[in-house]
Amino acid sequence: MDHPPEPLADRVSDAVALLVGKRTVRCPEPGCRVSIRYRAVTPAEAKSLTDAATDHTRH
Repeated sequence: MDHPPEPLADRVSDAVALLVGKRTVRCPEPGCRVSIRYRAVTPAEAKSLTDAATDHTRH
């Protein structure tokens, strides 16, 4: 099933965040707007944040 495209504002915001060294992880569930943005974390923290963002049952 095709996912609806992310709103342009979200894509622009993600691109700007990437330019200043932040990473954005979004929930893959269609229609879910949860995202987590982080910078300067340990690999273990990054995994934990990614897991929280991508596990739709946790939010």
